[in-house]
Amino acid sequence: MRKMRRKGLASMAVQTVASTSNPTVDLGPAAALSCRECGHRVPLGPVFACEECFGPLEIAYDFSAYDTEELRRRIEAGPANIWRYAPLLPVPADVADKPNINPGWTKLVKADNLARELGVTGGLYVKDDSGNPTHSFKDRVVAQALEAARAFGFTTLSCSSTGNLAGAVGAAAARAGFRSCVFIPHDLEQGKVVMAAVYGGELVGIEGNYDDVNRFCSELIGDPAGEGWGFVNVNLRPYYAEGSKTLAYEICEQLGWRLPDQLVVPIASGSQLTKIDKGLQELIKLGLVEDRPYKIFGAQAEGCSPVSTAFKAGHDVVRPQKPNTIAKSLAIGNPADGPYVLDIARRTGGAVEDVTDEQVVDAIKLLARTEGIFAETAGGVTVGVTRKLIQDGVLDPTKTTVVLNTGDGLKTLDAVAGTGLTATIRPSLESFREAGLA
Repeated sequence: MRKMRRKGLASMAVQTVASTSNPTVDLGPAAALSCRECGHRVPLGPVFACEECFGPLEIAYDFSAYDTEELRRRIEAGPANIWRYAPLLPVPADVADKPNINPGWTKLVKADNLARELGVTGGLYVKDDSGNPTHSFKDRVVAQALEAARAFGFTTLSCSSTGNLAGAVGAAAARAGFRSCVFIPHDLEQGKVVMAAVYGGELVGIEGNYDDVNRFCSELIGDPAGEGWGFVNVNLRPYYAEGSKTLAYEICEQLGWRLPDQLVVPIASGSQLTKIDKGLQELIKLGLVEDRPYKIFGAQAEGCSPVSTAFKAGHDVVRPQKPNTIAKSLAIGNPADGPYVLDIARRTGGAVEDVTDEQVVDAIKLLARTEGIFAETAGGVTVGVTRKLIQDGVLDPTKTTVVLNTGDGLKTLDAVAGTGLTATIRPSLESFREAGLA
């Protein structure tokens, strides 16, 4: 079922790599592209689907020469951004010297106030990725994709986006001197439209939802009009996706090179969750953290919850849904990595859950009130799901738990538009007291 769904896109992917692949390209420890379904390997290139079975490709590495303690020292001596992990990413050794937006090393906030509200006693942390250059985790994946675009000689950086990615691509392209042209659903939140447009690239609205936008971009790749274009989440997807691993690396390093017991991760395409798991597994294999059990929980909004629906029904196939939620950054009705999210949730003993839009808004306000973190709607989804999982006895409140906030609430102000003044008073103490504020 997975293979049939990908067949059309895979044909275009194979055509693309035939003309542009360069097996001698320098992307550090990256050795090849490997199919997640059948294991077939191909040389590094701008290709995203297996020519044998149409499964998705991902980066395979050669880490055999690394000594654990030497690698740890090298990471800790590195820059305060994702390039401290360059030895574990598909980038050249001199990546830190190239013009990039250099995201990462964002705060891991020990959320004691929120923990008390939720009844968590084992330690609760918020990985707050709103501190990235364009205020979302997408800067991580785009920074990674930009290096692949350089390596393959692309001149235009592009993407299909639900908003945050469009801004990240615009900023990264401006910094690196690339042309950018990004495609978004026509009805995105205005704040995200402005933030994507301000970097001076071309911003194109598509009539339809994200899945319509993504299909259009896949068609453009196979057309002569798309020649020289690096679509970060299509033909550069295997490289782009590796940027999400750095969340796992940072969380473990910030915890003192220790795995958390539980993680709650938002699901859009599902790629972030699967790559966080990949990053954790790499740290274990390299000996940088102690191997012990951990659980990964996925979080969706009820109005776009195809993975949660499949998980609860015990299905292996994720059936597409038409999105209808305020959490537009997660509104992908046909998530490419959905089946792999199910595999990881079940393998680790986690779960996939969803919350209503009302619960999302309430969770945004809860996180802001308790920890001073203003999350966008995706952060409201993860906090809301965390609360629901605790109430349902699914998530263990006595274990160390990390919740991801992937973006800044200033991007989704409409979600909390009813929030405003406590009172309006005259400039006098008498009026102040009359308002009951004394």
